[in-house]
Amino acid sequence: MTVKIVTDSSSDLPPALAKKLGITVAPLYVRFGEKSHRDGVDITADAFYEKLVAGPVLPVTSAPSPGSFTELYEGLAKETREIVSIHLSSKLSGTYEAAQAGKREVTAKCRIEVVDSRQVSMGVGLPAILAAKAAAKGAGIDEVVKMVNGAVPGIFLAGALDTLEFLEKGGRIGRAQAMMGAMLNIKPILSVQDGEVVPLERVRTHSKAVNRLYELLEEHLPAREISVVYSTEAAEGQKLLEHAKKLAPGQEVYFARFGPILGTYVGPGTLAVIVLK
Repeated sequence: MTVKIVTDSSSDLPPALAKKLGITVAPLYVRFGEKSHRDGVDITADAFYEKLVAGPVLPVTSAPSPGSFTELYEGLAKETREIVSIHLSSKLSGTYEAAQAGKREVTAKCRIEVVDSRQVSMGVGLPAILAAKAAAKGAGIDEVVKMVNGAVPGIFLAGALDTLEFLEKGGRIGRAQAMMGAMLNIKPILSVQDGEVVPLERVRTHSKAVNRLYELLEEHLPAREISVVYSTEAAEGQKLLEHAKKLAPGQEVYFARFGPILGTYVGPGTLAVIVLK
């Protein structure tokens, strides 16, 4: 039987791509006040960003329950005896631990390997894509896990934020730091290293930050997989996507959108490049 691949909605995998590759996506949750939404199920990205910007209530994100993972794995165990489950950095979310706990409660005869991607967004999605492609070609669970673990250290992410407001509201940076950034019109470029979000560079003006993304993309090519991710400015993302395609002719470049989980912290106007070297 083919190895089944699972990831979570923080991976920002385009739904059509996940369906095409047979990847099962476990939704995380985003809550506005008392109302909770399953990411990618009960709320669209457009509706989320409208609420984020215009609404009076700041959203809060949360991981799936262990029980939801148990149910998901039990369902897949009817189709396979091997599952590889790839998730958001354990240093940023309880999703990985929930998956591990859910795995322990599975009663079906099925081997399940849970992998910490130590990444976010398509930094989670790209290893899941690799795993699904390998599984489709007949790779066994040991080969798939080895491939994913080998790929994780080679992921590079650079994201240009248009505002520090939502990082501050989400408690990821201090208020003084956010205010100073706004006063100086600083546009941070962030990365993820060893599972944690770290500042990569600080640039004045949004246009300079976007131009720097173009440069960083070129510096990290050739790459095995490439993705461009945007939050609200699709046209800006499309330009970067076309540039990436020119730099890597004949190679598929994935175009994704920051969903509610990452969008809660990066906010509108964010653009990122993610490559698997």
